[in-house]
Amino acid sequence: MYNHKEIEQKWQKRWEAEGLNRALDFDSKPKFYCLDMFPYPSGAGLHVGHPEGYTATDIVSRYKRMNGYNVLHPMGWDAFGLPAENYAIKTKVHPDKSTHENINRFREQIQSLGLSYDWKREVDTSSPEYYKWTQWFFLFLYKNGWAYRAKAPVNWCPSCQTVLANEQVIDGACDRCKTEVTQKELKQWFFKITDFAEELIAGLDKIDWPESTKIMQKNWIGKSEGAEIEFLIANCELRIKVFTTRPDTIFGATYMVVAPEHEIIEKLKDKIENYAEIEKYALMSERKTERERLAQEKEKTGLELKGVKAINPANNKEIPIFVADYVLKGYGTGAIMAVPKHDLRDYLFAQKYNLPIVEVIKPCEIRNVSPRLIRLGRKKLKIKNYHKDLAKRDNLKFKNNKEEESVYEDEGVLVNSGEFNGLESEVAREKITEWLATKGLAKKKINYKLRDWLISRQRYWGAPIPIIYCEKCGEVPVPEEDLPVLLPRDVDFMPHGESPLTRSKEFHKIKCPKCGGKARRESDTMDTFVCSSWYFFRYCDPKNAEEFASKKLLKYWMPVDLYVGGAEHTVMHLLYSRFFTKAMHRNGLINFDEPFLKLRHQGMILAEDGRKMSKSLGNIINPDEVVEKYGADTMRMYEMFMGPFEDSIAWNTKGVIGVRRFLEKVWRLGLSLRGATKGSDEARPPRLKRKRLSGQAISSPGKNLENLLHKTIKKIGEDIEHFKFNTAVASLMILVNHMEKEKFAPQHLFELFLKILSPFAPHLAEELWTQLGYKVGDADEGSKSIFAEKWPEYDSRLALEEEVDLVIQVNGKVRAVVQAKADISESEAQKIAMEQEKIKKWIGDKKVRKFIFVHFLRQQSHYLRHLQPGRLLNIVV
Repeated sequence: MYNHKEIEQKWQKRWEAEGLNRALDFDSKPKFYCLDMFPYPSGAGLHVGHPEGYTATDIVSRYKRMNGYNVLHPMGWDAFGLPAENYAIKTKVHPDKSTHENINRFREQIQSLGLSYDWKREVDTSSPEYYKWTQWFFLFLYKNGWAYRAKAPVNWCPSCQTVLANEQVIDGACDRCKTEVTQKELKQWFFKITDFAEELIAGLDKIDWPESTKIMQKNWIGKSEGAEIEFLIANCELRIKVFTTRPDTIFGATYMVVAPEHEIIEKLKDKIENYAEIEKYALMSERKTERERLAQEKEKTGLELKGVKAINPANNKEIPIFVADYVLKGYGTGAIMAVPKHDLRDYLFAQKYNLPIVEVIKPCEIRNVSPRLIRLGRKKLKIKNYHKDLAKRDNLKFKNNKEEESVYEDEGVLVNSGEFNGLESEVAREKITEWLATKGLAKKKINYKLRDWLISRQRYWGAPIPIIYCEKCGEVPVPEEDLPVLLPRDVDFMPHGESPLTRSKEFHKIKCPKCGGKARRESDTMDTFVCSSWYFFRYCDPKNAEEFASKKLLKYWMPVDLYVGGAEHTVMHLLYSRFFTKAMHRNGLINFDEPFLKLRHQGMILAEDGRKMSKSLGNIINPDEVVEKYGADTMRMYEMFMGPFEDSIAWNTKGVIGVRRFLEKVWRLGLSLRGATKGSDEARPPRLKRKRLSGQAISSPGKNLENLLHKTIKKIGEDIEHFKFNTAVASLMILVNHMEKEKFAPQHLFELFLKILSPFAPHLAEELWTQLGYKVGDADEGSKSIFAEKWPEYDSRLALEEEVDLVIQVNGKVRAVVQAKADISESEAQKIAMEQEKIKKWIGDKKVRKFIFVHFLRQQSHYLRHLQPGRLLNIVV
């Protein structure tokens, strides 16, 4: 019987005692930095979703070590933040105590899975030794002008009693407690991430990340190229600036809209006849959240600034100015030119207030062009709506919406636009911008939707912001030699709408470092995402008390070669980490500007009922129970076997049992090689000499097995590199079934099998390795762990498929699949295809125009996924 409890505990202790997983600084081997997104240690402990990503990186790390790499594979704890504080508030237990109890629990659970982390490099973001350097990074940004304090409308969570960054507001609610977010005007600390907007976009082109993640970051940054245009105020020296990506539509601008907070309202208060009404509207707007103001479904409201007019710089016509809450001060210039014929939002507003609607863009007339080319052209231009005649030709279905049919938002040819009539939109944008620039009324401009990162939090459990306020000197940074600014313990951490640090006497016993006069510390703490924006640097040199990490070690280990974690951090942690890295690079602290070269996301593991796991639903799978009953190796292999790594898949206990049976089968095969019966407790035999693979004559069954083994070695290596762990496990299962069926497994072949199994089921593989006579931990020459062995090389001749699938198509549709020699020629493939009755039927009396013969990979086609890679012949008739 395979006793997983005894075996797994034995090897976990042995590996840690022998330092098998420790990374060596400046080793002569090539380095490989493999990293997981470190967890927040909640009271609930690990859930089965955590081990999926951890197991994947563990497999890669073990595989890379066996391939001769010096692997850095660390683990730590994202320990600060709201969840820990909210738990402390609920239980009345100090967050320092509860957090570190949770860390101990998490560490035990992770170690029970046999994950090969270098625990000597463990970090904890809530320890003073760590947050000293979080504060150092704040000062680094501050001294370079990338950290500043400003009064601004902020997102306020009434439940958590703290400010939230824009990224932490999901559908108008707090991403933690789901309470609806309100708006407040407060003085807060910001990081100037907007200074790096262009670099953040450009850097995405040189890193191996999922395309969906890159697109989300690009959309969040929101780069827009256009023009900044100034509209004069009639009978006044004042001007209103607008940013637009469509200066080609300016002749159709029939009114303007400004945000309720726009400074022009205060400047024109003496001229605005209904100023009291406008002021009241502005106050009402302040109470609304940004989401409420921008909601597409809500009816747009606004008031005209009576008594004042703007002048359209294109045609010198006076146009009314409105104030409306759907325009935000923080986006663009806080003012827009409204072109109702060519913007649906502007059209609906114009309809409501009976404002002029002028057409200035007509669709291009396209004649004698195939529908396919029209589709390609539209895709290239990213056009949303199309001319109705073309739509009919292309069988496109339009919504039956009169408002949408009345608005044309796309490219075209200018009309009613003076000297620019007849120009295409792209050309007209350039010409009109240049024309207005000669009048001093326009300039080319690039805008970004991205806004600066608000990092102030009115909570206790976080890194204190290292700033002192002096009555005489004002805002003073804490000297670096005085770091860390310690989090005080004499604090009532219950929420009161302001930072709990405000009420600490100990914390504020401070003198100004400049003049020695009376002073007070900043009482806000930093967003926990600041801690996680640099933690991957600290793993390179975690015990360094003089700097966050030595330059030499950063140069050796960084950047991270492989990073694995959830896609939910796309526009928070992943964006912020890139910002920190680029700020350091721009300042010359490091010689690279991207922190993570390769990124992969794991999918979500759902409950057996197909729903998301939740305490309230009672469908959570506890990994401890799985490990206890079936073993860590079973847990690891099952999570890799469930399906594609990036997919969300429901848990299936039957699948767990199936993987366990596979491991028991491997165990029996291993015992059979040493001549022991199932469950035997006989002493291990003396160490056996390993046979050489090359030049060895073996029997026919062994030959078949040897061929399959080398194909499997090749496939496992490729699958690990490409994160196709499910097909790797399937290949291992096929190989073991073949061994069992033939009842023949020479020891040298079984040893090779154990090596490729070892990253997936490390405990079982190490135990069977010793059963074969290889002692682990002895001083004898050559006695070593299986993980100190070299990854086996496959023989390309033996790994070659003897037979492959020959897929036969007629006019691109699969009509037959037959077995053929792996090295089949095109002429042979044609001969086989034309002899097939099915193919004869589909060709009939039609003339074959040509044959197309190619290699195919199953990933290339949805219809061929069930087939092995092979050959494809397409018959065109």
